[in-house]
Amino acid sequence: MAEPSETPQNSEPKIKVALITGITGQDGSYLTEFLLSKGYEVHGLIRRSSNFNTQRINHIYIDPHNANKARMKLHYADLTDASSLRRWIDTIAPDEVYNLAAQSHVAVSFEIPDYTADVVATGTLRLLEAVRSHIAETGRTHIKYYQAGSSEMFGSTPPPQAEDTPFHPRSPYAVAKCAAHWYTVNYREAYGIFACNGILFNHESPRRGENFVTRKITRAVGRIKIGLQSKLFLGNLQASRDWGFAGDYVEAMWMMLQQEKPDDYVVATEESHSVEEFLEAAFGYVGLNWRDHVVIDKRYFRPSEVDNLKGDASKAKKVLGWKPKVGFQQLVKMMVDEDVETAKREKVLVDAGYMDAQQQP
Repeated sequence: MAEPSETPQNSEPKIKVALITGITGQDGSYLTEFLLSKGYEVHGLIRRSSNFNTQRINHIYIDPHNANKARMKLHYADLTDASSLRRWIDTIAPDEVYNLAAQSHVAVSFEIPDYTADVVATGTLRLLEAVRSHIAETGRTHIKYYQAGSSEMFGSTPPPQAEDTPFHPRSPYAVAKCAAHWYTVNYREAYGIFACNGILFNHESPRRGENFVTRKITRAVGRIKIGLQSKLFLGNLQASRDWGFAGDYVEAMWMMLQQEKPDDYVVATEESHSVEEFLEAAFGYVGLNWRDHVVIDKRYFRPSEVDNLKGDASKAKKVLGWKPKVGFQQLVKMMVDEDVETAKREKVLVDAGYMDAQQQP
């Protein structure tokens, strides 16, 4: 009997199988779309919740009873539960594993540092160990592993930041991501696993969570433009970030796993813009002045700030042949357009008495 990865003679080429943690997140949804377009079968691990949190992938979900069409399947698991990770890796027998799951909010990591470390750092170790032991028992040495790194690992190290730039993390989230990065390197070197770290700089989209500053801004722009909100409360406007489009960045993840040898790559636009510049672009796009609406609230300042992140993605360009397609202005417009439409739909509900617009100042 052939191994799952092998193609028996006189048969159709085997469909590649991918396993994604964090499939319900921004990156997970874009990566799923991308892999499905490449003909993959995609399995996603999701946490149990009393509220459905699958809205980012609902448009591509097909009931598993429709077996001929359902190439994306969801399974309950958690990065804090090693037994569930091992069980699903054994059951699914993936060709590629993408570890995107995390408590991914930097500011929140100061509030729940223990949980952040358990999921982001030790969760990565649990998944790597599940992959290692699966390979050891089955001999499926072709499995490839992608670890979602973060530019936050560089922290206070001055830009531009490349693969060999020293890490100086400035939050519990960033420290945990550094641990995950080195666990991945260690399992690559110690056990010969094809494991890659993608050090992705900030990547945004209309699917970004609403408590991340970019989406918080564009969501407010839509509501203010439509008349549902008047004020936007923010923290440090001088922080600069290298912002790209998440849809572009998931392609780089896949490209890393198609190389002959595993390695680590910075993925970035190589441009840096401040939060204030993002405000100028977003409010200006709809003919508003951000200064008329933005209020600085000290609660949004972090105990230790990261001033400037700007990536050097020359290695990804040279080795992977990757480069971003969506620029800063285009990204801002894409997000604002979507959130203006969302605000219009919201206003219909407000006018009909189904929502209270006064929930926002």
